Amino acid sequence: MYAIFKDGGRQYRAEKGATLELDQQGPKEGEKVEFTEVVLVHDGTKATVGAPTVKGAKVLGEVVKNFRGDKVRVFKFRKREGYHRTRGHRSELTLVKVTDIVTG
Repeated sequence: MYAIFKDGGRQYRAEKGATLELDQQGPKEGEKVEFTEVVLVHDGTKATVGAPTVKGAKVLGEVVKNFRGDKVRVFKFRKREGYHRTRGHRSELTLVKVTDIVTG
């Protein structure tokens, strides 16, 4: 059984026991999280597609840790113009372990 849910403008595929790297959530480590914007639930034989979401379905999880992702470097360059810029960032991420998928 798996579900596809929306969070932070992205869609994620969740299976029971899987760990997902999401954009940073509010809860601290060890706290429970709930995702209610489920767009698809597949139970092994049939798929339920929401319009726009599946009523009563939700993905439950537990925050494993909050951390910063790898450094990303952005380099802009224009040849023969003496133009170059280096920027970068490290995204704030949350590791979530999926504990259950509840169907409506």
